[in-house]
Amino acid sequence: MRQPLVAGNWKMHGSAQSVSELLGALVEGGVPEAVEVVVCPTYVHLPQAIDLCRASSVEVGAQDCSHAVEGAYTGEVAAPMIAELGCQWVIIGHSERRAYHGEGEDLISAKLKAAMAAGLKPIFCVGETREQREADEAETVVAAQLRGALESVDTLAGLVIAYEPVWAIGTGLTATPQQAQDMHAFIRGELAGLGVDPAATRVLYGGSVKPGNAAELFAQQDIDGALVGGAALVAEDFQAIVTAAVPE
Repeated sequence: MRQPLVAGNWKMHGSAQSVSELLGALVEGGVPEAVEVVVCPTYVHLPQAIDLCRASSVEVGAQDCSHAVEGAYTGEVAAPMIAELGCQWVIIGHSERRAYHGEGEDLISAKLKAAMAAGLKPIFCVGETREQREADEAETVVAAQLRGALESVDTLAGLVIAYEPVWAIGTGLTATPQQAQDMHAFIRGELAGLGVDPAATRVLYGGSVKPGNAAELFAQQDIDGALVGGAALVAEDFQAIVTAAVPE
């Protein structure tokens, strides 16, 4: 049985005070042993988050990493640097990186290789826009993202996939549980074709996950947890989503 995973992507939010308050509440409230929990703050707040989570089971990840190990890449942060801090995870290929920074599958693939070489566990994001879904291109787009990024990666053990329909990120819209389940099942089929064990690979849903819809999403056979955005910034909401992921 795959262990549920709930990861919070804080995006470009946070201050020293808010990080202390949020993680203080999360650590004090505790997280169920049955669920793996990850928080992904900004680079600036990674050391603080790692320190605050040290005595708990909450793990810490970064929101991105460079494709390069070192060099003249102003503004970039290398995967080994992130690992050296004490991070276990890193988000790769988020739709905002694709949209705002023009990241394509070749670069994302290079980032995956760099992350895994550094011992980090990647959460690799895929998903279609609203226009692509309405044009009945969702599966074609997701398949291309999977193949383009994963085909040239030699070792994919421990990889986590996050399906995040772009039209449901920060919009308040959410894929129906059946829409999400259908895509998750499709992703597993594609992973099998890439030589990845689909039964052992966790596939998360990301896209306006809230306490009110988490349980219904997690009840689907192929949904193993969530990559949470806005609700991850509210301790009570994030804890409720984590609790909803506990297997019955």
